[in-house]
Amino acid sequence: MNYASLVSELEELARQLDLTIRYEKGDFEGGYCILKDQKVLVINKRLLDSRKASALAVALYDFGIETMYIKPNLRAFIEDEIAKIAKANKTQ
Repeated sequence: MNYASLVSELEELARQLDLTIRYEKGDFEGGYCILKDQKVLVINKRLLDSRKASALAVALYDFGIETMYIKPNLRAFIEDEIAKIAKANKTQ
């Protein structure tokens, strides 16, 4: 699966969770936040699709998706991204 498809599937998952996705410019990757009682995922629009997919995966994980059904390949991607971050944090 290519990264553009992954981004689309992650965006659909966010919509199912009633999350708003905003693509903005800035010096950040992305993340989950609550803005005026609205759940929002903010992603840097200048990122490559691979980085957008990663930022969306991490933000969705932070939101809490443990108990919901997610396609196995999509869940595997999310878990892999979280594992990469955990490994990177361990080496610092």
